[in-house]
Amino acid sequence: MKILLTTLLLLSFSGFAEDYFLNLKGKPTQGGLIIAQTNNSATVLVNGKKTDTTTDGYFMFGFGRFDEKPIQLSISFDGIKYNATIDVTNREFPTEVIDGLPPSKVNPQPEVYAQIKRDNAKVAKARSFYDKREDFLQQFIWPSNGRVSGVYGSRRILNGEPKRPHYGMDIANKTGTEVVSPASGIVRMAETGMYYTGGTIIIDHGYGLTTTFMHLSQVDVEAGSRIEQGEKIGEIGMTGRATGPHLDWRMNLGKTRLDPQLIIPSK
Repeated sequence: MKILLTTLLLLSFSGFAEDYFLNLKGKPTQGGLIIAQTNNSATVLVNGKKTDTTTDGYFMFGFGRFDEKPIQLSISFDGIKYNATIDVTNREFPTEVIDGLPPSKVNPQPEVYAQIKRDNAKVAKARSFYDKREDFLQQFIWPSNGRVSGVYGSRRILNGEPKRPHYGMDIANKTGTEVVSPASGIVRMAETGMYYTGGTIIIDHGYGLTTTFMHLSQVDVEAGSRIEQGEKIGEIGMTGRATGPHLDWRMNLGKTRLDPQLIIPSK
């Protein structure tokens, strides 16, 4: 499979033979996903934790919204260990003011807490799958057409109240606009009626990388089904907590929340 990400970094370690350069593709910034390749017989540690590699030596790591410390890589093979430090670049995040939301969606009433808890459990389960598939190596594409109306990491003020940062990329367009899978994978969740996110789909792209699609007016896939890149999965809507029709697209590597806008081509 071919990787075409936005930035290419090349690290050569002292003592590395030319065949064992470590290639890193991605942006080492807050919200950035890094896909790396090393010798396929190497043992890889990311911040001291053993990390799986594919048959061709690919592996992943990422930086969260608030991460400021560098990531420590350790690559071992032929009885020799090589270390590297990957520094993270801080970003400036905007503040987004959103008014006109139903008060119950900003500060839910106690009687809906049970539903919110059930919804959160479903999401956590869908993101907990770990399948050694290499769909993540595809060049991701835009999941829908439209205007970027919200960005990852932005500080949000809802109806005048400061809330948690936004962890997705919002693409605004009319209700019914087609949403496709940005890369191949397996559907791990396909739900309608989620309290905050309405129609919601989660796709597993292998090795712990998932993408989430929220506020859908229509869900066209079922959990457990295989989906190919570019295949329709649903339609844009304004279900759940939304003031207008848009797609909220998110990306996770395990529990690390990433910025999907960093891995797709610019328009």
